Amino acid sequence: MNRLRHLPNRIATGLTKLLGGDAAAGVLLIFVAIAAMVAANSPLAHGYHDLFHGTLSWTPIAKLNTLHLWINDALMAIFFFVVGLEIKRELLDGELSDAKKRRLPILAAAAGMTVPAIIYLSFAGVDQPLQRGWAIPAATDIAFAMGVIGLLGSRVPASLRLFLLTVAIVDDLGAVVIIAVFYTAQIKLAWLVAALVILALMIAWGRRGISTYTVTLILTVALWYCVLHSGVHATIAGVAAALTIPLKVDRGGDSMLLRMEHALVPWNEYVIVPLFGFANAGVALAGIGMAGLVSPLPLGIAAGLFVGKQIGIFGSIVVAERIGFAHRPDGSNLTQLWGMSILCGIGFTMSLFIGALAFPGYPHLIEEAKLGVITGSVLSSLLGYLVLRFATKPATSATPAEV
Repeated sequence: MNRLRHLPNRIATGLTKLLGGDAAAGVLLIFVAIAAMVAANSPLAHGYHDLFHGTLSWTPIAKLNTLHLWINDALMAIFFFVVGLEIKRELLDGELSDAKKRRLPILAAAAGMTVPAIIYLSFAGVDQPLQRGWAIPAATDIAFAMGVIGLLGSRVPASLRLFLLTVAIVDDLGAVVIIAVFYTAQIKLAWLVAALVILALMIAWGRRGISTYTVTLILTVALWYCVLHSGVHATIAGVAAALTIPLKVDRGGDSMLLRMEHALVPWNEYVIVPLFGFANAGVALAGIGMAGLVSPLPLGIAAGLFVGKQIGIFGSIVVAERIGFAHRPDGSNLTQLWGMSILCGIGFTMSLFIGALAFPGYPHLIEEAKLGVITGSVLSSLLGYLVLRFATKPATSATPAEV
């Protein structure tokens, strides 16, 4: 029984060792995005579309009648569950638990969400449907950004890696709030009340500090099912459930939250996020045309991610240090901070997700939004990598003799 209990952690550890660290996850997402674009613009396009959007012959939940809906509403709930675990751990026992240490990442994340949204709205103008996409360039993809950082190895100081991760986690928290507040459909009160009752039970269960996985799993699935039918997006259930998981550490230095996070992170990085990316990143360029390539929607998103993120984050860091509000991460210089700010413009997973929520009933706008997300993310990843690559030399234990 004890072996079965720790089986997910063992599989996760094996998966991480097999595929590598942060760099492997980032590279995998790059290949997934390329594969999706190729599939959507080749003779495979019809099969690609039918695979994800064709109506399923049978589904246990009528509301989820396509593979695309199962990925976006069910699998992504697991993704958001992990995000919730990371947020809670950071708030209680991480960088965000210290008032002084959390000043700069919170400020940087807030500025890094506000400036891209303003830039996007400047492109969208008064067009009502387009204005709903203001939050698309506000998001940062943790896995993709950390993947690029992983490729740079020792050239990036550990303090800067931690700062990027903290900013991205705060960014994710902001994205969760945005989804819950601005992209919620018509509320169905009975389902919402049922969800709140289940959530109250989970909170009470978590406060008792009981680490029973079976009960937790049953309540989490029930919560997700109720939220799915309530009008609030189902992924919010993942975050809400994660925040009820106890972090209390036992004598062995372990906890239910830490075990769950360790077990689920590799599945997120190497299965759920790549599958989501492949299902959502495919843009049929033939249906957009040249006019679509330079239309306000993709340009606004790309500019928000590529320009807005670095202005907002880097600008807030410089100002905060100048006025004495907060200090930059130890061992980092301004060039490295600029490169890190550029990498925050990689919006991929979360931006694609918000893009799908922003334009219900406008499939052509969703396709244009995908193009903007991919363009902005690619530009941010390339320039961010180059800036950090040449900002410093890799750390070495000894300097080889010149010949």
